Amino acid sequence: MTAVQTSVEQTGAEQAGATTGQDQYPAGALVVVRDEEWLVRSSMPTSDDGTRIEVTGVSEFVRDQEAVFFSRLDRIELLDPRATRLVMDDSPNYRRSRLFLEAVLRRTALPQSEHRLALADSFLMDPLPYQRRPAQLALSGANLRPRLLIADVVGLGKTLEIGLTLAELIRRGRGERILVVTPQHVLEQFQHELWTRFAIPLVRLDSVGIERIQREIPAGRNPFTSFKRVIVSIDTLKNTDQYRHHLEQIRWDAVVIDESHNLINRGSLRNQLASTLAPRTDALILASATPHNGDAKSFAELIRLLDPVAIRDPENYRASDIEHLFIRRTKISPEVREQMKGQWADRGPSRSVHCPATEAEERIFEELAAVWLPADGAASVSSVPLFPYTVLKSFLSSPAALRATVAARIRTLEKKEDRRGTEAELAALRRLSELAAGLDEKNSAKFAALVRQLRDEIGVGPGSEARVVVFSERVQTLEWLAGVLPAALGFRGRAARDCVRVMHGGLSDEQQMDRVEEFGLADTPVRVLLTGDVASEGVNLHRQCHHLVHYDVPWSLIRIEQRNGRIDRYGQARPPEFRALILTSEVPGAKDDTVVAERLLQREDEAHRALGTAEAVTGLYRAEAEERSLIQDLLRGRTVDESLDTPRSGGDGQDTGLEDFLADFFGSVDATAGADAEPGADGEPGTDGNPGTYPDGAPAAARRLSPDEHADPKPVLPRLFESTAHFVDEALREVYPDARDRLELDRDPQSGLISFRPPAELVHRLKALPSDYLREQRLRERLLVTFNRRLAEHSLQRARQSSTSSWPEISLLTDLHPVVEWLTDKVLVGLGRQEAPMITANVAEPVYLVQGVYSNGLGRPTVVKWMGVSWREAAHEGLAVDDMVTLLRHAGVTPDMPNKRGYRDPEPLRAALPRVLQTAEAFLDTHRDAWDEPLRRPVEEYKQRLGAWEQPTLDGQRTRERLVDLADSLLTTGRPLLRVLAVLIPDTDAHPGGRDHDGSPPVSLAADSWAAFRHSPSSAAL
Repeated sequence: MTAVQTSVEQTGAEQAGATTGQDQYPAGALVVVRDEEWLVRSSMPTSDDGTRIEVTGVSEFVRDQEAVFFSRLDRIELLDPRATRLVMDDSPNYRRSRLFLEAVLRRTALPQSEHRLALADSFLMDPLPYQRRPAQLALSGANLRPRLLIADVVGLGKTLEIGLTLAELIRRGRGERILVVTPQHVLEQFQHELWTRFAIPLVRLDSVGIERIQREIPAGRNPFTSFKRVIVSIDTLKNTDQYRHHLEQIRWDAVVIDESHNLINRGSLRNQLASTLAPRTDALILASATPHNGDAKSFAELIRLLDPVAIRDPENYRASDIEHLFIRRTKISPEVREQMKGQWADRGPSRSVHCPATEAEERIFEELAAVWLPADGAASVSSVPLFPYTVLKSFLSSPAALRATVAARIRTLEKKEDRRGTEAELAALRRLSELAAGLDEKNSAKFAALVRQLRDEIGVGPGSEARVVVFSERVQTLEWLAGVLPAALGFRGRAARDCVRVMHGGLSDEQQMDRVEEFGLADTPVRVLLTGDVASEGVNLHRQCHHLVHYDVPWSLIRIEQRNGRIDRYGQARPPEFRALILTSEVPGAKDDTVVAERLLQREDEAHRALGTAEAVTGLYRAEAEERSLIQDLLRGRTVDESLDTPRSGGDGQDTGLEDFLADFFGSVDATAGADAEPGADGEPGTDGNPGTYPDGAPAAARRLSPDEHADPKPVLPRLFESTAHFVDEALREVYPDARDRLELDRDPQSGLISFRPPAELVHRLKALPSDYLREQRLRERLLVTFNRRLAEHSLQRARQSSTSSWPEISLLTDLHPVVEWLTDKVLVGLGRQEAPMITANVAEPVYLVQGVYSNGLGRPTVVKWMGVSWREAAHEGLAVDDMVTLLRHAGVTPDMPNKRGYRDPEPLRAALPRVLQTAEAFLDTHRDAWDEPLRRPVEEYKQRLGAWEQPTLDGQRTRERLVDLADSLLTTGRPLLRVLAVLIPDTDAHPGGRDHDGSPPVSLAADSWAAFRHSPSSAAL
């Protein structure tokens, strides 16, 4: 069956079977399907089944049920605005009408043409303009779709930047279906931040959870359709054989891939996953502090996930070619440095703690210097050039690591059938094994130094709250330390078991998340987190900790920086302190920690203070490549400094074009460091932090916003109510006048805490919240919410100090919160099917409030107008203005307006509806080209780039065709959808002279001050 589309010029017969080529069902519209009323959540076209619309039930039989309909399979009736029934509103102060109008404003998606941020000030985050920049770039129109790489260095708050971007997409109707993909150890952390800061709930799924869903749903159904917003670990989803066919059958509004540098190895499972997801989502947000691996083609492949035509030549491109697709800052970038004053303590120096080797350790140094790494240039006993450095690094880590390395090598050599040439190495390994057998915590210089540092310098011990992160590359070292450290620090009994936690890549994702959560809660007994480099990416360890110890030092500047970033990050209140245990030797020629590790620490610290990041120092951009290159240089006889300062270009396999690109890419971080905050010659705004300004360091693409970005005086979100708090307060009074009894509602006027028992329909909506949050805070029994930002922040901080739950018991009510959305929907359905209220106001003649929406080929609004329209029969003329909110204010539609409850015959008003709607459509049609121009420009520019994009392969041609279709689908199509919202009628009992009670004259759209659009239709048209 076909959908019923309405136009003010269609006859009833035409409406019964007409489609306009593009069925338009804007979010917030009411439709009738299967004789039940539904509220549209989102809609998008499909190739075979017409328009797919997601809805929530409104009428009694289907109330709050979620459903999906297709316009070619069901009769979807979008009601004819000419058939609108005008009804009286008998509520106090016209509360029902004002709430209804506000609810429609809230439920209507912001149009594609609106580039300004709408919600940035409403969330539980500091008002830092630099954290808003990624969202501004994503919405700027510089790219056809909201796609970008957030490449800020470690610790700047990429999760917050992602959360704000997703929130803005949701408000635009482009975030209904969200998939977040992260490393397994940050799943819960990411989920926690998006809910507690932005009220964006994500359902966490792992392989077990997906299998459980598959058992519960009908056979063959896609498990990813069970929840709209999901967070899954990349290690779960990368199993493309198991999940690929499901992922290929679903489209997302937004996909987020964290730590996206792991995607760039062509052919890898992670790369295949990204290649599956990228073409099946509208918005794509990639995040990585180290997005470049030094290979031009690999990085081009990452960028092409965002935009296949952004880079024409993957071996020759510059940062300016992709500036519309990435944003990158460091802690010392001018905008970050100025805005972060007082909110992020400066890090202290990296302290080298020298540990003179014990007698037993010196014997191993002697063996290494004599046999494995001879200082005189003699050959090593090992036939594998790199293995002696593996032995050295394991020894510098711990006795346990050395024993494990030696034992593994012995087993490998003994398995060889032909042992010729291995006898000398086997004998040397056995000598090392004998020497290492006598090493334990009693004769380990580094262990003794660690105990002194933790106990005497940092203060870790029984009765102390001090916490510390201890990093080591070797799992054997971590497990050995876990066994001997608690007793050495004075912990006994149960305290000895609870004071230390170990974290490494061999643990499950649940175990890793539990370790991070335990360490981050103030009242848990954990004092020392022993962790491998699995925690060096993305994990927040700074909540209760500002001390970090490198038990061994990775031979990579990038890895050192990543480790330090776990406690040196946004939100750190105390200066981070770093220590590294440096094992020293008196043996001539011994390669102790002063040779490599100590110098790397110094160079990382120098780079951080001078450049804000150390990742570009070597020009290799990957920790593994840095370590491999350094060891090879050491084998050649170079020093650490000579290795780090060696140009990585030309003869080393890196071309000049790539070198130029990397200079641009990393140089763009501080390209404007010397710029001031004054407006430029072209009138660009300065860096004063006001809304709409663009701080220093912004890519040019972030500045190329809509021409009316700064000129438009209208608010981003038109509102009738002073705030969301006022709207919720009035909505509760209207929907639940007896809320104190029915909901057991309780308010604390002093703190702003609101407590109530959620009704069944709200409990049904809460299923989208994290399951452990629902369970731990018993949300199905009672909800604690507030508009008080301080109270919500205090609750969040208190949760971090609890050993029972990291979830706050009080949540901040934002526009996206399920409670606000529930009340908004309750208000929307407060009026009957296709009813519009009549409001007695200070107007000279009836003024109809009409919503007009143009949509694009994807069903998303491109233009949304809120109009006031009058029809003057005597003059045979229609008048229209597009500032409904201002009109209502001038007409006295306010919270204190009186409602005299007088009867007015609606028939004369209803008879004028066809003329009113014709005037509204004429107004929209007259201005359509001007409104479309900002949308057409970027589409035409993109299609020109597509024309110059050479793709000789069949897949490339198909991609070009798909992108051309996508570009065309973003343009406005069809006629506007019109909806009559209310009618303002004159007050027949007004004071003499026609003035309102406050003395203001009645509003007339014919007055010159309104500059109304005038429309005089022909008689034939009427």
